Amino acid sequence: MFTLIPFGAVIAEAFTGMADGTFAGLENFILVVHNAAFRLAAKNTLRFMAVCIPLLMAVSLWTAVLVKAAADRSGVFKTTMLLPMAVPVASVVCLWKVVFHPQGLLNQLLGNTGGAGIDFMRRKSAFLVLVFTYIWKNNGYDMVLWLAGLDGISGELYEAAQVDGAGSWQKFRYITAPGLRGTASLVALLSVINSFKVFREAYLIAGDYPHDSIYMLQHLFNNWFVSLDIQKMSAASVLLETAVLFGVLLWRQRRGGHD
Repeated sequence: MFTLIPFGAVIAEAFTGMADGTFAGLENFILVVHNAAFRLAAKNTLRFMAVCIPLLMAVSLWTAVLVKAAADRSGVFKTTMLLPMAVPVASVVCLWKVVFHPQGLLNQLLGNTGGAGIDFMRRKSAFLVLVFTYIWKNNGYDMVLWLAGLDGISGELYEAAQVDGAGSWQKFRYITAPGLRGTASLVALLSVINSFKVFREAYLIAGDYPHDSIYMLQHLFNNWFVSLDIQKMSAASVLLETAVLFGVLLWRQRRGGHD
């Protein structure tokens, strides 16, 4: 009732004309595909996910391995890594403004060293700031997932490898990595979901129209919603949903072939 009916209404709107409400065929889809803002937002979103998700998975796995090796002191490190998750989004935005504002801490530091001030959020550096914030905010969450996967690997395997003379890299390659395949799929899925939540920070600090490098699909949908471009929003939603479903089916098919 609350999922299928609205989803069906979105599909119906995607094939409805904007002016008279009659059947429009693929007209709305053609308009969306040729829309420069949609192409920019889709490119930036894909770029952000392609950079952030592998980087976050690698950093969080490395963090989890270090925390696991810390043994008795692991509780302190876990708490430190999980603290960013407790920070409200508004506080993160305030931190951004204090550090990256044209009159912020970084620019004051540059001024003291003889450098010129930089508006970090109005140039390509905004993308790097967004990547750093995403990893900083979500590293602890993914670290906990990796730790759960590491706890599921029997310690006897490492002991046997130690007896056979295996080094740290060999243990990781032949025991840890194969044992974390299932966890890796879960971490990747949740990282994709969390990547869409970074819009809140980008929107609060840069508004409806941020720098082109961080103009995401969420900005586009928000602007279309404000202007009530319902048909465009619906067509774009159907396109994205189709792309996601096709990607999942292709991934499952390839994974089944490897199995």
